[in-house]
Amino acid sequence: MAAVLPITLYECDGQAPAPSKDFYHLIVTRTEIIMRYWKISLRSEFRGARPGEVKESHQDFVDDPTLQAQIAINFGQNTLQYVLNLCKGSYDYLERLSEPLLLYIMTFLDLEDIALLSQVSHTFQKLCNSDRLWEHIVESSCDKVTPEMRALAQDIGWKQLFYTNKLQLQLQLRRRRKRDGEGDGVTLSCHHPPSSLPEGPAEHYGKLECGHSASATESI
Repeated sequence: MAAVLPITLYECDGQAPAPSKDFYHLIVTRTEIIMRYWKISLRSEFRGARPGEVKESHQDFVDDPTLQAQIAINFGQNTLQYVLNLCKGSYDYLERLSEPLLLYIMTFLDLEDIALLSQVSHTFQKLCNSDRLWEHIVESSCDKVTPEMRALAQDIGWKQLFYTNKLQLQLQLRRRRKRDGEGDGVTLSCHHPPSSLPEGPAEHYGKLECGHSASATESI
């Protein structure tokens, strides 16, 4: 699994707490901690000060309370704890997988699982609401995704398209065709949930059932 880890595991920068104006840059690689700092001051004795750098191995950092204290002061206790976890080998491998691979894995999840996964982190919240994922879900639930449906999805998003009940979807497609001067005929062939389902916790998500009565092909 270590092969999926990038060379740089974590990187951040920021200014020291007031009244200091010093600037710090923190990098955590697979093997070491690097903290660079720039002294920023109008005082004459610091005008010739050069940037500094501290490098330590992961194990040395774990045993170095001084550098740990500097990171806690300049970047916060949460950052310090995260860096310590990295140095001790506690990696979140899942979040470090590529986005296409994560999306591929997520296509095998039920809607309830996707809802729960979206609450894990900002990264998964973004992926669980991405058009790429919901386009796949819509395509899996429909016999055919028409060009009109794709055009509507560009306007409202694939997730919203999925959670729009069939009657509302037909009406929106009809309005779009009228607006584009293409006539009133709209044909849907989609195994869709029987009603619009609310967003939220997993218990509010309905499973995609291909045999529901709303799946019949209709034209209006």
